[in-house]
Amino acid sequence: MTAAHTDHTPLEQLGRQARQAARHMRIASGAAKSAALLAMAKQLQARRQWLQDENVRDLQAAAQRGLEAPLMDRLKLSDKALDTMAAGLTQIAAMPDPIGGLSETIVRPNGMQVARMRVPLGVIGIIYESRPNVTIDAAALCLKSGNATILRGGSEAFYSNQALGTIIQEGLQAAGLPAQAVQVVDTPDRSAVGEMITLTDYIDVIIPRGGKSLIARLSKDSRIPLIKHLEGNCHIFVDRAARLDQALEIVVNAKTYRCGICGAMETLLVHADIAAAWLPDVAARFAQLGVELRACPRAAALMPDAVPATEDDWATEFLAPILAVKVVDSLDEAMDHIARYSSEHTESILTEDISAAQRFQREVDSSSVYVNLPTCFADGFEYGLGAEIGISTNRLHARGPVGLEGLTIQKWVLTGNGQLRG
Repeated sequence: MTAAHTDHTPLEQLGRQARQAARHMRIASGAAKSAALLAMAKQLQARRQWLQDENVRDLQAAAQRGLEAPLMDRLKLSDKALDTMAAGLTQIAAMPDPIGGLSETIVRPNGMQVARMRVPLGVIGIIYESRPNVTIDAAALCLKSGNATILRGGSEAFYSNQALGTIIQEGLQAAGLPAQAVQVVDTPDRSAVGEMITLTDYIDVIIPRGGKSLIARLSKDSRIPLIKHLEGNCHIFVDRAARLDQALEIVVNAKTYRCGICGAMETLLVHADIAAAWLPDVAARFAQLGVELRACPRAAALMPDAVPATEDDWATEFLAPILAVKVVDSLDEAMDHIARYSSEHTESILTEDISAAQRFQREVDSSSVYVNLPTCFADGFEYGLGAEIGISTNRLHARGPVGLEGLTIQKWVLTGNGQLRG
């Protein structure tokens, strides 16, 4: 009788090792996890020159391929970038350990105690593009939350990511934790992504970090659940009861803080009762800032430099200095527009009407819903999470900015003294 075939692909081997490491990470102490992170931070500083030499190999290859200047800047491991990464590791090390905490205990009539305990997700696969800092950020968050992780960075940062992976594994070993708790895929072959998203026996969840095309592909092809958002088509509704001077500053901040982030406002909805008094000031301010306005007919009549909005504009995440503007007759019309076009990322109402604010927060079905705030607050650090691994518009598990707690789940734990079910 011949032995069963046991050969595994390199990625399957990573998966097997990660699954084994996850068992150890599940019971790792908070002190050990923090020690590993601090050891990594120390090594980032001590081996700075080697890391930058490896990074130069990526930069040279990228320059030969004609990579655009902004992408080259994201790829570079400058002194500032390494200092920021080390500071992030130190910050995450100091955060409370999310694992093992118990919910309120319910005592049943028979004396049985019922509670829920916070535990790691297990093995997390992270697929991302050219920024090598994601290697450190993702590893740190997964490690602190007690998970094992497999990292597949973009081919542009291959040598940088391999070097950072070495630093990470050395930090784990220094703290007595399994090196395989964080593994970096060691091939730039694009087929590795396709295989990784099918490893259902080994990987519990995939988190994509990158552009729309990457996330769309993974959403379509992955056999493993994803924590992700595809688009950030965010709205602000300026109610008739808004403080108009405050509202102007908020919408300017929401659009121009950084146009290219997923929390940037893309559509401005304005109540008809205040449109004539307020929109000319909005138009003048955005003209000074170089923001193109695409407006409905009623809004365009109040903003001479605006161009007519198309149906596609309402559904577009511009990620650019472009803003769609529409006048609406009521809170209900604003919410109907959001329900039709929103990507369920982040929406905000500007109003002094408590009833309107409460209705908006209750009825708008997005992952984050604000009152009197710009949508660009959509960030885990701003929420007090300390750090985030991304933003989720999922309806299961984590929603909104995903920090340490978002990388965990709860299991039921019951305690008794011999009770029997009758």
